[in-house]
Amino acid sequence: MSVRPPWNHGIRPIAILAATALALTACSSGDPSPEPDRTSSATSTVTDEKVDKDAHTATLAALTETVVLAGDSPAALAGQAAQTFFDSAPVVVVVTEAEALRGASAAATLGIPVVLDDDQLAGELERLGSEVALAIGLINDPGIDVVVPRDDEELAQMIGADAAGSPVADDGYISALLGLTPDSPQLLAAAPASPEPVETPMAPESATPEEGPAPAGSSAPAETQTALEPLEPDRDELPKISRPESLSGVTVMTTGADRDAIAVGTALASGAQVMLVAGGDPRASSESVKALGEAKPEVAVGVGPEFGDAETLTWRLASAATGTELPGGGQLVLPGKTYVALYGTPGAPVLGVLGEQEGEATIQRAAGLAKEYEPLTANIVVPALEIITTVAAAQAGSDGDYSNEIAIETLRPLIDLAAENGQYVVLDLQPGRTDFLTQAKLYEELLKLPHVGLALDPEWRLLPDQVHLRQIGHVEVAEVNSVISWLADLTRANSLPQKVPVLHQFQLQSLRDVGDVDQTRSEIAVLIHVDGLGAQPAKQDKWRTLLNNASSIEHWGWKNFYDVDIPGPLSPTDTMTKVDPVPDFVSYQ
Repeated sequence: MSVRPPWNHGIRPIAILAATALALTACSSGDPSPEPDRTSSATSTVTDEKVDKDAHTATLAALTETVVLAGDSPAALAGQAAQTFFDSAPVVVVVTEAEALRGASAAATLGIPVVLDDDQLAGELERLGSEVALAIGLINDPGIDVVVPRDDEELAQMIGADAAGSPVADDGYISALLGLTPDSPQLLAAAPASPEPVETPMAPESATPEEGPAPAGSSAPAETQTALEPLEPDRDELPKISRPESLSGVTVMTTGADRDAIAVGTALASGAQVMLVAGGDPRASSESVKALGEAKPEVAVGVGPEFGDAETLTWRLASAATGTELPGGGQLVLPGKTYVALYGTPGAPVLGVLGEQEGEATIQRAAGLAKEYEPLTANIVVPALEIITTVAAAQAGSDGDYSNEIAIETLRPLIDLAAENGQYVVLDLQPGRTDFLTQAKLYEELLKLPHVGLALDPEWRLLPDQVHLRQIGHVEVAEVNSVISWLADLTRANSLPQKVPVLHQFQLQSLRDVGDVDQTRSEIAVLIHVDGLGAQPAKQDKWRTLLNNASSIEHWGWKNFYDVDIPGPLSPTDTMTKVDPVPDFVSYQ
């Protein structure tokens, strides 16, 4: 994962930047961009340090809350970034959208914001109090002094770079920006779209509107350049610019989309740490969790709608910043992992293979079984234990619920042993005449452990007048959703990695209205586990029936029975090749 740390404070004597400030625009139509979505009580500070009083220095905004720059266009993101990171900037970089990468690399080096040449430009320059602009690309007259470099060589000299870097291909803009270092600044430019790009020299000082060549960096065809007159530079060189002191406690996250280049350039100019977060979820990879666990940022800025709203990013950041990882890495249980589990209760062989051996042997057996699946999938294979935690009972018991609840202290040694060996644990509930939520709350202490999820077994959920083995139980979706909501809230409140609620389904009636199961909470990843047994053709029929009845469910589980499948359980190879879709969770009973 690429992470760009903050640059230190410094002063660069450079030629004056030509101006066109990017107003906070939501789209190319010129509509104002939305206010950044902010929610958090975190704070960040800017260190006050003596600088050259003759140098032009931008003033950083005080970031006190997590922000999502939610626009989905370069213009909207650029505008919001300038507003988020800078309160003022005597000197700015003004670019066209086509010159985003040149502008971003220049701004990152100089410590000043990038603004787009659009219909919000005048307002943004006024907000920033800008006096001089470095003009890159064929821009409109911004109404302030401009510096127009003649070519890339002169532009590179202006920003203190020895030379322009190699052209950057599409989808590589952000990685290139994060590769810049204060010791070796570079001018970055996008690779031409065609193998024979039109070469357009920079505008000389003596250029006239009728005959002057295009300004610095412009690569548009000649016919499109006639729409604007080349700017006459007001100054020959940039004033002395002092970088502002780097923001501390702020981490900026980007998915790496080229669309983000201008916003990322402005973020780098502020000195904030910038990191790539694929998919927009900081919990998703081991790399991002480790980086955030080390950085422990007080405030985050997400670039792009992939990061959700500010509230979502705030709690995801809090989770990732713990640095705690799930078995298999990262903080998401799914997708990207395949779980292979032993099912049963410790000390009770009759209930499943998990209880056929002592704790250490159980861990070894689960690890060995999971290893058989590793060559069969590109996913990370995670050994797991599904422990029947409340066991359906033939007698009502003292509480009258026809369910025996195993004590936490009895379960804890095996659960801790699983954590030590990188194995996931699922607590399975067979509640009898009580409800799933009541039983789940009994095991809150265990569910606060990062590697512990929850399973609901509806065939053992009875009505008040029912008895096990006389009737097959079922559960209404409202009860399931109450558990999902509670588990998601518990996960968020304790900054835990994502959890999986495994919903066992033996028949269609076991979980009625399954399509209405709440899948909106990203704190959890819902999985339906098909518990068909017997002859393989019948198991496949049941799999397809339940799958078709719940097409909105993304994750599915399959059970192999050692003793009752006919002619026997599927081999690991057959499980991964003959079950469609390929299950995310395979358990053995």
